[in-house]
Amino acid sequence: MTTITIPQGYGYVAGGILTTVPVLMIQSIIVHKYRDAAGIRYPQLYAEKTEAEASPAAAAFNRAQRAHQNTLENIPMIYVMTILSGLKYPIPSAIACAFWALSRIAYTRGYLVDAEMVWRIVNSRNSANLSSLSARGIAHCQA
Repeated sequence: MTTITIPQGYGYVAGGILTTVPVLMIQSIIVHKYRDAAGIRYPQLYAEKTEAEASPAAAAFNRAQRAHQNTLENIPMIYVMTILSGLKYPIPSAIACAFWALSRIAYTRGYLVDAEMVWRIVNSRNSANLSSLSARGIAHCQA
């Protein structure tokens, strides 16, 4: 029978994972704010293309919703990888997860400012450009 030993410091992994909760809450609040401003009612997930083209508020709602949805799509993988890597490297895993969570705030802010720029950066798969996106989001937060 195989035994899994939980290393000392594994509690930090839980702390790292918990940093995603406020990020998801912040993104939900942002989506709600933009949904109200655009007048998009539940259960409609996104503004229709014609609505988004006609209304800057609807286009902004779609960007907020996509940023939040992207986080929701990635978070299961982040949780699994943090839990598994934390069995060997608990503190670095917790730090990496917390950094990822915090970077999602900058990502969301950057996506709200310029979604086309985000697509160009993501499609280029260039880590320097991804850092630039985070920096732009952080700068927007401070403005």
